[in-house]
Amino acid sequence: MTKGKNNRRITKNSSVKAGLSPGSLVHIGNKINDDIRINVIKYNEDEYKEEVTFDIDTSFINHYSGVKWIKVNGISDTRIIEKLGNILNINSFVLEDILDTNTRSKFDEYEEYIYIVVKLLIFDEENNKLRGEQISIILGNDYVLSFSEKESEIFEPVFKRIKSPKSNMRSRGVDYLAYVIIDCIVDNYFEVLENMEDSMDILEEELMNKPTQETLKGIYELKRELILLRKSIWPLREVLSSMQNGNSAFIEKSTEMYLRDVYDHIIQVIDTTQLFVDIISGMLDTYLSSVNNKMSEVMKILTIFSTIFIPITFLAGVFGMNFEYMPELRLKWAYPLFWLVALGVISSMLLFFKKREWF
Repeated sequence: MTKGKNNRRITKNSSVKAGLSPGSLVHIGNKINDDIRINVIKYNEDEYKEEVTFDIDTSFINHYSGVKWIKVNGISDTRIIEKLGNILNINSFVLEDILDTNTRSKFDEYEEYIYIVVKLLIFDEENNKLRGEQISIILGNDYVLSFSEKESEIFEPVFKRIKSPKSNMRSRGVDYLAYVIIDCIVDNYFEVLENMEDSMDILEEELMNKPTQETLKGIYELKRELILLRKSIWPLREVLSSMQNGNSAFIEKSTEMYLRDVYDHIIQVIDTTQLFVDIISGMLDTYLSSVNNKMSEVMKILTIFSTIFIPITFLAGVFGMNFEYMPELRLKWAYPLFWLVALGVISSMLLFFKKREWF
């Protein structure tokens, strides 16, 4: 997410597609950069090759006895996306979903490939904001094609594993590469949750010591980010369930057990997220109760003082009436007597309140 008012927009200008024909290629979302960078990674047990290009040609799709990972960074240029789709014979509806960053996490299987959408989430600790990015993955017979909105460091561990000659990835197929990419994204959810938990601890400490309006603002913002997190990761359970059910011709049996492990992780993330939502809701209730209690204390003190001064006001009103035959009007000790009576009334009322434990 970028700073500013558009951070809170969930639809991200989806209305721009209104009236267009199905399959129309329109980029929907924040335009992060104008250039598209394409990393073409080829590897097998014996070698590793990497190429970088900023345009599309047919050379990278040539036959290679190994795994091809075509990593596209940037999706704002629809011309490049369309050209890539024509080369690999990708359905226009899939290309439309790739360009729409509001697409829900999903799993679709076609004759020549599998299409997967996953949400990459990163928590900005400085601003307490959740930054989301859509990762689209196409798994073919001998290639993995991935689309991300921008270059991300989260996949650096994947690159390191591929480059290492001793890594078991070098002897695995494209389905295992797709699993590793998804597993990397899911593992990052745990880091996001840890950062959110740290923010919750800070807010909870403020809440117990001296809550302010900033505390309330922080609670509301964190609750909104947790709900967004839950909305982003919940559909991924269905995606992983579909991938590991054994019905796909693109996923080998040996990879299904790894997918089951990722499925367990996403269930854990969902449960933890729900727990955090419940905790932050409880913190909000605690804050509101704290404010109400403070208000009640203030009102109690004001009521006690008002009650104490009501009889004094009455006495002052009586003795303030200038009638000629007012009793004790000309006595030398009338004024001190008035204060003695007033203090006696105040003392009696304070003792009465104390006995009743009203303060």
